[in-house]
Amino acid sequence: MQDKPEIPSARNMVKLHDELLVKWKKDGDCRAKTRGLPGWIEENHLRNIRLWQAEDKARREDKGFEYVYRAKRAIDTFNQQRNDFIEKMDAWLVQALNPPQTGCAFNSETPGMMIDRLSILALKIYHMRRQTERADASKDHREACSRKLAILTRQRQDLSGSLDTLLREVREGNRSFRVYYQFKMYNDPELNPELYAKGSNANGA
Repeated sequence: MQDKPEIPSARNMVKLHDELLVKWKKDGDCRAKTRGLPGWIEENHLRNIRLWQAEDKARREDKGFEYVYRAKRAIDTFNQQRNDFIEKMDAWLVQALNPPQTGCAFNSETPGMMIDRLSILALKIYHMRRQTERADASKDHREACSRKLAILTRQRQDLSGSLDTLLREVREGNRSFRVYYQFKMYNDPELNPELYAKGSNANGA
């Protein structure tokens, strides 16, 4: 009987998220180098990093229309890729765990969705921590950010525990999940009425 692929614990996923953020800060960019689930986790996290950067740029009202337009288009691209990698993580996990399809409750939030949320929390924690260290900010600002940092850290701990619990219950056959495909329509020229109508008066639902 073939052994099931090893699935990293939520704690190790959090460690990977944090390590990638440090590498990104040091090198300016980084790329996934591993395969399987760890590789999809890295790819998802890297898209969230780039999405975060693009979201920041889109708020620069002093840069003009073209700058904001390009940032908004980048947000579109990275968000689509982020969702693609959530689906890849879930597809890998379905194959690895072979979750039961009957006889138990289905989780409405998939492991891939939870890993994506952990990625976003890693970004929030990283950037909130930087706010607590700002020499140019007021003491009140740093203290307020310290309180927020503590809340974000607790939220990540709670979510990590919930992910480990879900994966354990799936292994035990007590809970299940499916790949929930997003089927984003706004990026598809055949599904977005604003794109396929090409300026006609057609109204999309």
